[in-house]
Amino acid sequence: MAFKHLFVALSVIGAAAAGAPAWASQGEPEMTAERAPEASPEARYCLRAEPMTGTRIATIACLTREEWAEGDVDVDEVWAVDGVRVEES
Repeated sequence: MAFKHLFVALSVIGAAAAGAPAWASQGEPEMTAERAPEASPEARYCLRAEPMTGTRIATIACLTREEWAEGDVDVDEVWAVDGVRVEES
């Protein structure tokens, strides 16, 4: 009898997980705009960055437009591919 209840409980959990896993909705929201959204000069634009040597873990760098420009990165040009979010201060 206990095995029957265990089987039913595991079946319900498995069915719920297969339908809409909780982890699927977590993570960074994807931005789909062609250009970076307009924000204040103090706003930080977060872009995906190349992983550091020796790791496959991608990183996200958040800098102001001015700081990106100092590194020869045009935020508007790369936003469609690498844009993640804008952080207002």
